Amino acid sequence: MAGQKVPGSREEESWFSEEQLEHLEPADEGPDELYSPVPTQMVSNGEYLPNPQTAEQKQVERRIYELSGIAARRQGVSRRQFLAGTGGFAVSFLAMNEAHGAEFFKVSKDEVYERGAHGLHGPPRNLFVFDDQLHTIRSSRTGPGNVLRDIAEGNHSALNPTDLPDELGGINTPWNPALVGLPNLNLNFQLVQFMKDVYLDAQVTIGILSNNTSAAVPDQGTPRAPKNIKESEAGEFLSATQTASVRDWVNQIAGSTRMLAHGQLYPGRGNMVDPVYGDYHRWQIENLHPDSWKGYTSANSAKLDSDPNSLMTTWVLDDEQVAYPMYEVITAPEYRQYLRTHPGFYNICIHKGLSTNAPDGPGSATAGFPSDIPKAARDWPQLNFLIYHSCIRPGFWVRNALLDVQSGNLRQGVPDILWTTRFLVDCAQFSNVYAELGTTFASSVITFPSVCAHILGQALRFFGEDRVLFGSDSVWYGSPQWQIEALWRFQIPEWMQHRYGYPALTERAKRKIFGLNNARLYGIKNVDGRLTTPDRDCEDENDRRYHPVPLNFESLIPIALKKTMEFPQFALNDVLSKLRERYLAAGPTPSNTRHGWIRKA
Repeated sequence: MAGQKVPGSREEESWFSEEQLEHLEPADEGPDELYSPVPTQMVSNGEYLPNPQTAEQKQVERRIYELSGIAARRQGVSRRQFLAGTGGFAVSFLAMNEAHGAEFFKVSKDEVYERGAHGLHGPPRNLFVFDDQLHTIRSSRTGPGNVLRDIAEGNHSALNPTDLPDELGGINTPWNPALVGLPNLNLNFQLVQFMKDVYLDAQVTIGILSNNTSAAVPDQGTPRAPKNIKESEAGEFLSATQTASVRDWVNQIAGSTRMLAHGQLYPGRGNMVDPVYGDYHRWQIENLHPDSWKGYTSANSAKLDSDPNSLMTTWVLDDEQVAYPMYEVITAPEYRQYLRTHPGFYNICIHKGLSTNAPDGPGSATAGFPSDIPKAARDWPQLNFLIYHSCIRPGFWVRNALLDVQSGNLRQGVPDILWTTRFLVDCAQFSNVYAELGTTFASSVITFPSVCAHILGQALRFFGEDRVLFGSDSVWYGSPQWQIEALWRFQIPEWMQHRYGYPALTERAKRKIFGLNNARLYGIKNVDGRLTTPDRDCEDENDRRYHPVPLNFESLIPIALKKTMEFPQFALNDVLSKLRERYLAAGPTPSNTRHGWIRKA
């Protein structure tokens, strides 16, 4: 009986009381017959009560129902079949534009009613996409899911603990609707699923596999900072060695450069005399051959002295005693020839921001306040500082940024969005500083599109279209394709352009952001697909093309790579082998089914 917690039932597995269940019903058995790409009401995973459908969401739902019904009849398919294709995205973007009262997304009704019309405003097939922020995790990580994936799926999250609404009035609106209802397990972030998401289901030409230096070491039940690199590696999602190993394998099976790899930044004199690696940066250069570098000033990754018992700590970019010796190693004369084969070697990619509760001011430079960037950029003009996330202060759910816009506070005549606007204004003069969009774009484009428009407008106004870089921060948020689709269609409303002096987000600017700017920074030439990297100057034209990742990539994973990805344990019958069946069973067409609970009408 509905509402009763019968043993073994879905009701029993939920956290709801029987009284609460009287007002709820399973989302996959309820009145939602649309199965739209974008959910039109809040879906709960059973841990929290879903809010009733808002008036705006009802408006979107009605419009999707009307448009999809007409289009499905014209195409001779069911509504559900239609919404599972590209027309479903077009309908969703049209409905969202109407609900917002502004054309944030470029979409036409032709894309709804005519098969093949997706190419009118969707990303072109020849789009060169250089995704500079991709993530996978070691295979030995199993168990529950990831808080970033929770918010991307539309689940209740500690990042929005009181379930406040987004700009459209939605509560926990999914960023990537394709994730809704899928189990949020670490399996979704491991190598086999990563390859499918990035190279089969998305238009990624080249991607940089990134890593993190943020690890807490359990010590008698209390986490602490690591004492050395080995301790830190044990808690990382992906080590530098694993990152380079995946890169080498991907390029080998593709027969061309489809992936680059970050080395890890561990500053401080202590990390130059590590008990295992010696000088860790020199060890990486000589053994892993990184294509560029990734660092987290907010992470406990700086070892200040050689005392084996001292703990690592956070750091800032312009610390002459801590960061500058690291820059000296990277730019040392003996490694300059390395730039010929790894042209991005002087690219210093730095995580900055996503620290919602950090106080505003220079004291938060480790967390993301941009006060440490200008001096470092001035003192090290040969290095490029690629500032990941563009210093956005709110972490993953940017309602605070919307409040910044609505406050009326201006900086250089534009809304002062903490800390992104300050970063763009203060670093505009430095040609070796770049604004990267990973997560900042993903966390705003669907739920806070006006914030997204301001950030992109400010980046274009102060940095110009040559210094803005695309990164998806996937696969935390599923395949990058939904972000590629959204950014290609996104546009800055004309009234914003006139009022704040924002340039238009033109097709030329989008092509630069998507890939051409990163191609320049990493020495990728002839990005129409002919030549991969400068060291592949072969005469045979066919050998100089981007080759696809083979569909049987899973069977090509060697035992050595499986062992590396199982760090520190290794089992031959690992989780990589278990994903193939799930992939085949899912099929190529998304179901858009919501597995959860909704309010009864």
